[in-house]
Amino acid sequence: MTLIKTLWASVQGDPSFMRKVNGWLTIFWLLMIPVSIVTGWIQSVAYISALSLWALVSGHWSAWQAARVEVAQQEEAKQREADPLEEKVVNELVNRTNIEPAGAPSHAPSATTSDIEAMIRALCDQVDQLRHELPVAQRAASTR
Repeated sequence: MTLIKTLWASVQGDPSFMRKVNGWLTIFWLLMIPVSIVTGWIQSVAYISALSLWALVSGHWSAWQAARVEVAQQEEAKQREADPLEEKVVNELVNRTNIEPAGAPSHAPSATTSDIEAMIRALCDQVDQLRHELPVAQRAASTR
């Protein structure tokens, strides 16, 4: 049973896989329309009831998945508001260079252009690293 739960959790955390599954299920149900008509299942109350229940469950499941994504996005936005990347960049520039905050008296010589370029490259590398870590954090949040 734990194997099934683990597999189910990994499947739900993979949007690409879920898109493929839902695409194939859509094609399957589209193909079932003529099959239902030809076989006469469309006249069966039990078949129509089962089909209606499936539509109800799949609709609610889709809405639930969309709500989970929205919750994860809201949490990410709150985290960005609480700890903005721009502030980190400015603080890092102030800490690593002789750049002074606006209005502060300058007591040291200015940083050279090559120093600033190196720091900007380092900060860009850190931003890239955070961008790569973000999808991993989002997948972890969506499996909760």
